Amino acid sequence: MNVLVINGSPKGTNSITLQSMLYLEKILSEHDFSYLNIGPKLRMLEKDMAEAEAMIAESDLLVFSYPVYTFLVPYQMHRFIEILKESGVDTRNKWATQFSTSKHFYDITAHRFLKENMLDLGMKVLPGLSADMEDLLLEKGRKELLDWWKMTEFRIEESISETRDTPSNDTEIKPYSECIPKEEKSSEFRISIVTNADRNDIPLLNMIADFRNALCFESTVYNIREYPFSGGCLGCFSCAINGKCIHKDKFDDYLRSQIQNADSIVYAFRISNHFTHSSMKCYDDRQFCNGHRTVTSGRPTAYIVAGNLSSERNLQDLIEARASVGGNFLSGIATDENNTTPQSLKNTADSLCYALKNSIEEPKNFFGVGGSKIFRDLIFEMRGLMKADHRFYKAQGFYDDFPQKHRKKILMMKFIGLLLSMPGASKKKGLMTKGMLMPYQKVLDSANK
Repeated sequence: MNVLVINGSPKGTNSITLQSMLYLEKILSEHDFSYLNIGPKLRMLEKDMAEAEAMIAESDLLVFSYPVYTFLVPYQMHRFIEILKESGVDTRNKWATQFSTSKHFYDITAHRFLKENMLDLGMKVLPGLSADMEDLLLEKGRKELLDWWKMTEFRIEESISETRDTPSNDTEIKPYSECIPKEEKSSEFRISIVTNADRNDIPLLNMIADFRNALCFESTVYNIREYPFSGGCLGCFSCAINGKCIHKDKFDDYLRSQIQNADSIVYAFRISNHFTHSSMKCYDDRQFCNGHRTVTSGRPTAYIVAGNLSSERNLQDLIEARASVGGNFLSGIATDENNTTPQSLKNTADSLCYALKNSIEEPKNFFGVGGSKIFRDLIFEMRGLMKADHRFYKAQGFYDDFPQKHRKKILMMKFIGLLLSMPGASKKKGLMTKGMLMPYQKVLDSANK
């Protein structure tokens, strides 16, 4: 496969983001990588897009690579998108994805911006990867990078691409009836499907049935609308203190021994009042402590949503945030919009099965990093009260990334700051850039094709 990396960093070849693409090039010898460094070439590209047009024409996959700058892509990438649209370069039906590095401050808005523009250009868009700028230096980060690439290859092979997030004028939702043949099931993994479907909601029940038909693993449906809850969460903090709910309806046991005992949890519901029926909210609130303790972390998830999801931006954010905070790879969201329900269900089922078989992981984005740190700080401050949460956080090492614990980095930054404040510091900036790239170069040197 011919892969064109469109490097949107203003630093050009000195981009830290670019190092991840160079790493993939060294690891993936079966692919041919080429690079278009648009930062240094922006003025030239404004006058003549011939070089870019030729490189795009020869590519099978475009990878837009960039650091996140102030909520979006850098100006250079933004301007390149404008030029690309104005130039008339044919990008229709080109496979495209994106890779960014940041500290996860609104990486989501940057990815959405670029995704919408890629769709405007008629590209077949694949989910991108938002990584921490230091992830390539870690074994876990390199695994996540390769997992993302493997998932990208799988989606290309199976022709699984994304659709537009914003509502379209011709969105039409029709009652859904089953049409996916049942596949053979393996018992290697088990999937819990949590729903609050009304027994008269035949279209949603049909969506669930077809999703199960398309799965390659065994699944069990839990309709929490029918669970005999004795009440909603009381906010008493009993679960945070001793890990047990004050209610005596045995929901704790049901949740842990049945639903959470699976290798993956899938949620299925119909949109109502910009979320869904209140039974799902009761379910969420009653597992209050699990919002702090990510007990299902590492298990992939998926959603089956009936209703006009494309017009519910906040609900989309909620789904993404829950997966990221919980450490669950979001394999897909199957909907009944635009008469593509069968394919949407199959794509999501296939992606979930692939994620389970290959232990797919991905780094947390802004939703996950921000949400996790907010709760981490809260639990640390309230550890005298929230004892069960504190024990979990301590055991999982959630406190290890407090900034004040990174004494070596703090001292290093002080030293660099002192050097740059000295006369003639501008001459040292080139050396500083080379120094920052040195650990990345070691990773590249150690990579074997």
